[in-house]
Amino acid sequence: MTASLSRPCEQVSSILRLTTAGSVDDGKSTLVGRLLQDTQSILADQLAAVHRATRARGGTGELPDLALLTDGLRAEREQGITIDVAYRYFTTPTRTFVLADCPGHVQYTRNTVTGASTAELAVVLVDARHGLVEQTRRHLAVMAFLRVPHVMLAVNKMDLVDFDEPTFRRIESEFAAAASSLGVPDVVSVPVSALHGDNVAARSRHTAWYSGPTLLAHLEAVPPRQQETAEPMRFPVQLVLRPRTAAHPDYRGLAGRVASGVLTVGDDIVALPSGAHSTVAGIDTPEGPLPYASAGQSITVLLRDEIDIGRGETLAHPQQPPRVVTELDADLCWLADSPLRAGARVLVKHGTRTVRAIVTELTGRLDLRTLRHTAPPAALELNEIGGARIRLAQPLAVDAYATARHTGHFLVIDTTDGNTLAAGLVSAGLASNSELGAENAPFRPGPVEFRPG
Repeated sequence: MTASLSRPCEQVSSILRLTTAGSVDDGKSTLVGRLLQDTQSILADQLAAVHRATRARGGTGELPDLALLTDGLRAEREQGITIDVAYRYFTTPTRTFVLADCPGHVQYTRNTVTGASTAELAVVLVDARHGLVEQTRRHLAVMAFLRVPHVMLAVNKMDLVDFDEPTFRRIESEFAAAASSLGVPDVVSVPVSALHGDNVAARSRHTAWYSGPTLLAHLEAVPPRQQETAEPMRFPVQLVLRPRTAAHPDYRGLAGRVASGVLTVGDDIVALPSGAHSTVAGIDTPEGPLPYASAGQSITVLLRDEIDIGRGETLAHPQQPPRVVTELDADLCWLADSPLRAGARVLVKHGTRTVRAIVTELTGRLDLRTLRHTAPPAALELNEIGGARIRLAQPLAVDAYATARHTGHFLVIDTTDGNTLAAGLVSAGLASNSELGAENAPFRPGPVEFRPG
């Protein structure tokens, strides 16, 4: 691979990552199947197999059950529900799409978090006969929680309400109000029939009253998220490489993946949370050295100075460092069956660093019926979203999620079995080293006791 000598510039991405969400039987899998068919992203033998499977389930086969294109698990087909996140890929002449089809059942909300975590757009389906339900609000809250920048409301099964405009307008208005209360910045609503293809890829003759784009046209027109190269540089160190070869007896490289920004040979860097400073002497890859590396690239960084840096440190430019914290405020989406209560001892995994922590208090909970934040609850239950204050046993170098997605999120992990308990987003940092008297100084922990279990 030959490296360009110019720094990367921002370009309009041809790839859009999106996710679908909605209540059970709102037609998510059928919509995905329709998109795959209408964009000619399925083979003729696959479509023929769907026709045969439709007839085997009692249909005529003339109108295929397109949900079978995505509901690949046998258990899903037998139950008629989607129980996992299915990733699908399709293309149009202007864009490539990576789509995560998420489950609708409330107990699988954790899967929705997974599917939406990297999405730039979310398609939330609503059955035109039923309107907004609690699960619709829950999924919308998840999209707001993860700050998915674009949300599309697909009012599906319009054919079952005779393509009634007042029905669509009522649902559109209710959804817009809910999105506004959650701070979702961009919402577009489209009346569709996924089964018949109305307003999916082609405009419907049944909705002359609708002047907006088709679902696919909007997907093609959505601007991409701000490129990660425009964010402050963050390089979490995964591994220290010391090959000790005859040609390179003193080789010491820091391996990892550039999370955001651009790192260039000659850049001054600071390693956090240790606070050590140095200069980038080289950037290595299996294909050879590079003059710079940008977000998403896996590289090995060589430093000019022999400083003690290992796994868990984050390299940054001194002018734009993350904040080193020993305590943080966060928003949590609780994904475990057992509830979270103040005093819980957990592990916090942030980037390549994992530290022990205590949830010192719960600061609020999002009421999914009113979409308002309540007073601090006694506990956070499965699939609930709320705020928490977390005390760390060791420091972390973090960013606010609102400004840096990759270094503003973390996982909460069970100390006993290693299971993931929650997805967390940093909302504010507290007790940084600069507040302790020395900016980027080595961390000296306070008297906090952590007992096993």
